[in-house]
Amino acid sequence: MDIADLLSSDGIVLRGGASSKRQALHAVAEAFASATGMDAERAFEALLEREALGSTGLGSGVAVPHARIKGLEQVCAVFVRLDTPVAYESLDDRPVDLLFALFAPTDAGAEHLRALAAVSRALRSPELREQLRQARTVDAIRALFVKDVSKTAA
Repeated sequence: MDIADLLSSDGIVLRGGASSKRQALHAVAEAFASATGMDAERAFEALLEREALGSTGLGSGVAVPHARIKGLEQVCAVFVRLDTPVAYESLDDRPVDLLFALFAPTDAGAEHLRALAAVSRALRSPELREQLRQARTVDAIRALFVKDVSKTAA
């Protein structure tokens, strides 16, 4: 699974502004709408439904929210970096500042799971997390995922 193929530059947002988990998820939904042209409110509701099943906060300041979206044709991703971490009910109780969200068609089974596994594996790297926090541009963020994918494929 090639993370870089799922993540367009339009789906990368470097922003502050969120003061809660709900606002952070809203920022993710807005990034999804910007990248796909689909409805942000529908994405937001789908993210909230998934979070109601259990937090997608993995720990170390990282969350991987995900949802299935009716009408979406392929798995896609967005990345939101918050200037100020927010409480997220993560496994380690640390606040989250890096959100890598995945959206999948309602009928995407194994492909969605492979994408989740690839993203979770990549974001376990303390080095990658630090580079994501230090990167200053959308292109730099995207390049880190391209680099990380090529490193794990070798």
